[in-house]
Amino acid sequence: MTQITRRTALRHGALAVASSVLPGTSMAREGWHATQPVRIIVPAAPAGTTDIMGRLLAPVLQERWGQPAVVDNRSGAGGTLGTSEAVRAKPDGHTLLVGNIGPQAIAYSLFRNLPYRPEQLIPVSNMIRGPNVLMLHPSVPVRTMPEFVQYLKEKQGRLNYCTSGPGQSGHLAAVWLQQMTGTQATAVHFRGAGPAMLALMAGDVEFAVDNLTTAVEQIRAGKVRALGVTSADRNAQIPELPALRETMPELAEYDVSTWFGAFLPAGTPEGAVAAHNAAIKALLDMPSTQARFREMGGVPAYGTPAEYAAFVKAETEKWGAVVRREGLQMEIG
Repeated sequence: MTQITRRTALRHGALAVASSVLPGTSMAREGWHATQPVRIIVPAAPAGTTDIMGRLLAPVLQERWGQPAVVDNRSGAGGTLGTSEAVRAKPDGHTLLVGNIGPQAIAYSLFRNLPYRPEQLIPVSNMIRGPNVLMLHPSVPVRTMPEFVQYLKEKQGRLNYCTSGPGQSGHLAAVWLQQMTGTQATAVHFRGAGPAMLALMAGDVEFAVDNLTTAVEQIRAGKVRALGVTSADRNAQIPELPALRETMPELAEYDVSTWFGAFLPAGTPEGAVAAHNAAIKALLDMPSTQARFREMGGVPAYGTPAEYAAFVKAETEKWGAVVRREGLQMEIG
């Protein structure tokens, strides 16, 4: 999986971005610019959407500022380990976190002993958003969502599902799905979407709910069987997949989307925040990026720092209500 994903990311992402960056983008030298290598902390293993976003952004930062930009994968504990490292970094603009809905929204209400707080991070901009997708190992003998729910009930909690980490959107989306359908299954947590997908394709677990942006290639290749997307509507890239909420009356209110964006440590100068935001906008405006996102089933989601901060706050409150309603509480480590 790591080899496949790195090859895919390079073919469709980093190299495409590097080749399409216009000479004029070096104008970022007006105002703040990096004066040393930029470290992009990705709080997940290689192969997932968080990792892809970091690797798409790296060549853009390098081109704009003439300094190396290096992705540093720090996976574990549902993204909270890498986030903890980011909040401890020197707030000088040279350490950027590519975060997501898990450690940057869900974690605040899910984990009792979370070692960081929202105010320790500055939201810079969202980057991509998209639905999750419910996937099965091909050996599972069902083809529709009602059949799958019946199968879960027959197995009475004996099926396993993988997640990209505790507290990630796939984990909570699966929990909510079980609550709405009156079913039970056992979560098996991994250190990122890549290892989780490997486990699903190998048949180590029976199903998963994870980002469509990560899983779309495996679905198209027939390595896993998708039953539907978690968003309110169908996704334009795989329109044959129903929205789960249209498959059963019990799921009429089911609607989950995920997102990935950038953060800086609290105390980072405003000029550095603005410069990183401008770099992200440049990345998202590139035709090559937009084409890559379409292939992944996601859409660009640029926002100003203020807009992104308001969005993250709303997401934190939304998922806090879900966690409290379900009575979920976990410990890190």
